Amino acid sequence: MLDPVSTSSFWWHTLAIVMLTALLSPLAQAADVLVVTDTRHPVQNLGNTRLIELDSLSRIEAELANHLPQDPARAAVIMQQRLKAGGAALQQRIGAAYQRVVDAWSLGITTIPAVIVDQRYVVYGEPDVAKAVARINTYRRAQP
Repeated sequence: MLDPVSTSSFWWHTLAIVMLTALLSPLAQAADVLVVTDTRHPVQNLGNTRLIELDSLSRIEAELANHLPQDPARAAVIMQQRLKAGGAALQQRIGAAYQRVVDAWSLGITTIPAVIVDQRYVVYGEPDVAKAVARINTYRRAQP
């Protein structure tokens, strides 16, 4: 015979697991989630999604150009020094920023924010990633 206290505890534990699964399931059902946005269109509930910020390259360029003198020759020297000082890490940041823009472009993204699932489904304009993924999952269930 089961103890009523342990049975009650078991049901509360089970209910908590079911509720947690329901809350997290939209992101769990999507195999590959990608978010394309910029700093003017922030998103929330990213979870473990891949994020492409289209303006990351311009932010890197702004860092490099910060407080350059008006004289083009001096500015060029300082820019070369900054690029050299940044080394491989800076080159990697710049290369990755370009690659992310190419990735978004190759997917045909036209509006941001965009939440893409499995490189096949997209929801535009929804800043809440979990809600966008839930909409995609609902559509996928209705259209097998």
